[in-house]
Amino acid sequence: MAMQHLNVPPDNHVKVLDGQGWVGLIDHLGSETSIVNAARVSFGKLKTEMNERDIVLLQYLIENKHTSPLEHIVFTFSVHCPLFIRGQWHRHRTWSYNEISRRYTEIDLEFYTPSKLRMQAENDRQASVESPDFDDSAMRLEIAEHNRKSLELYNSLIARGVCREQARGVLPQNMMVTFWGTVDLNNLLHFLELRDSEHAQWEIRQYAKAIKQLIKPIIPNVAAYFESKGQAW
Repeated sequence: MAMQHLNVPPDNHVKVLDGQGWVGLIDHLGSETSIVNAARVSFGKLKTEMNERDIVLLQYLIENKHTSPLEHIVFTFSVHCPLFIRGQWHRHRTWSYNEISRRYTEIDLEFYTPSKLRMQAENDRQASVESPDFDDSAMRLEIAEHNRKSLELYNSLIARGVCREQARGVLPQNMMVTFWGTVDLNNLLHFLELRDSEHAQWEIRQYAKAIKQLIKPIIPNVAAYFESKGQAW
């Protein structure tokens, strides 16, 4: 049986962070008919196609936060991102996660180097701002050099017999990691509300936008509802 390497994106994926990261749709369970069927399950009827009444029901469920029918659609994503983004992502504890472990492998080590550095916002500790006058070229080279030296030290420790679980401690927060994440639609919509927001960090917002692009063909009427409310899908 053929085996694909985990650090290779699946066929259905979107690249982010100037191609350094990606998010791919591995699998999904259910469709929009699953939502309306779950909402009407007490009537003992099953629809196989959506019609206008179903779309109205779908909109009603979302509008009035009747969320349990949305939990009958489930998505599994493969995510390749920096450690600091993975840390933010894992705060969403309604997801199920499994991740590549540096205890078991030292191959394919990569590091995220921003194509542009942002300045710290003066009035918000959690925010950053872009500035065309911010000269970051030398600093980005310093980041790349730090990445190189960290990897050099890591490889040296491994070569001298240090175990991987301790040697990995010298690798920086911008090391790229790959994980699988599975989530139902209700909790995914909450994730997207928070992470595709002007208050979210720019990097994780790119992943949220990519997820919308991946799932829109599967839930077109859900996407259309949010677009009608002025949200980008």
